[in-house]
Amino acid sequence: MAINVVILAAGKGTRMKSAKPKVLHKIAGLPMLEHVVRTAESLEARKISIVFGHGGDQVKAYFKDHTNAEIIDWVEQKEQLGTGHAVHQAMPTVDVHDQVLILYGDVPLIKQETLMELLEKSLGGVGLLTVELSNPAGYGRILRDDEGAVVGIVEQKDASEKQLKITEVNTGILTMSASLLNQWLPKLGNSNSQGEYYLTDLIAMAFEDGVEIFTSQPKDAVEVEGVNDRRQLAIIERAYQRDAVESLLKQGVSFTDIDRADIRGKIEVGEDIEIDFNILLEGNVSLGSGVNIGPNCCIKNSTIGDNVIIKANSIIEDALIAANCEVGPFARIRPGTEMAKGAKVGNFVETKKSIIGEGSKVSHLTYIGDAIIGKNVNVGAGTITCNYDGVNKSQTTIGDGAFIGSNSSLVAPVSIGPGATIGAGSTIGKNTPDNKLTLTRSKQVTIEGWQRPTKKK
Repeated sequence: MAINVVILAAGKGTRMKSAKPKVLHKIAGLPMLEHVVRTAESLEARKISIVFGHGGDQVKAYFKDHTNAEIIDWVEQKEQLGTGHAVHQAMPTVDVHDQVLILYGDVPLIKQETLMELLEKSLGGVGLLTVELSNPAGYGRILRDDEGAVVGIVEQKDASEKQLKITEVNTGILTMSASLLNQWLPKLGNSNSQGEYYLTDLIAMAFEDGVEIFTSQPKDAVEVEGVNDRRQLAIIERAYQRDAVESLLKQGVSFTDIDRADIRGKIEVGEDIEIDFNILLEGNVSLGSGVNIGPNCCIKNSTIGDNVIIKANSIIEDALIAANCEVGPFARIRPGTEMAKGAKVGNFVETKKSIIGEGSKVSHLTYIGDAIIGKNVNVGAGTITCNYDGVNKSQTTIGDGAFIGSNSSLVAPVSIGPGATIGAGSTIGKNTPDNKLTLTRSKQVTIEGWQRPTKKK
């Protein structure tokens, strides 16, 4: 049976105090709704129906270029009349033979394995995800008969004193066939304190019609926690990060402080990696074995080879760092940088769209942009590759074994020959020969009889 996931994402999110729709607020760098959509995709859903309302144009615009945009069906809920009403809006486009799974755009931590268990247990009946809470305030309570069978759900505002003591609560996540939904949704009423059409009333209908109701629970209650305000958003963010760090710990990564690490993407790791505090790993990041990352570093969409040392306060983005390299401290490695084996980029160095050859060193206070640097090159402090003329960018090439003296400006396009030496303080705008010293420098003079100016009275 094919799966059609219906995601309810129409809420305004008034308590977020934001012009942005609630489901677009981010966890780990991605909108909450994106997390839910990705989980739905992992279930190999045939179609994902997103029920939108407030800020729908913003929500749809975000997913315009989504990888699987063709399987997303947009359903507008013009009036906010409850969860039952929301699902009813989606049903005209749902295949009658599909199994429908109902998720929520503001419940971003639900896991694939939890949903798979629910789907597998409930084939032929109704599947309901419940959770035990020591403080169930605000949640609908699960009602069971003397044999333990689920007979219904009562919302907090409609519950009796006895029912309020129940600690098993409804998560809102449930699954059943489209045919059952088409049978029961039109029968929903709104005779309750909120005047809304509750999806939870379907459980009582299932019981009355003799349809078996299966329940399962997540391993961790945080999976089903929703976000209604900024405080809850922050709590869910920390929960996500704890889980992400825990996964890396199990793979052999050491963290100095597990509470000061943020993971915002897909991370591949080798063995014996050591990470200091305040680390941000974002996008697709690969860390080789023996990597050591200092404090306050950010690595985004980059591949880091074995035994690389990344010193404090360095930023690496869209770069390839080969084995045994050294980066930082206070280095900025911008997109398009490739460091070959054993290369070094030191403190207060910025690189962009450049290749730094094997064993080459760019140690201090330097900008390398649009450059190709050969093997065993030494670039002195304060060197600049002047790659931009205000309109076009040009390339600098530095041959193997060259030595660039401090405070030099290499005006591209220019080529420095292998083994060449550039004298400190030079401005080089023409190609230089191999294995020779080239410099541009005015003659140093001392002015006899000169006196320092004094302040005029």
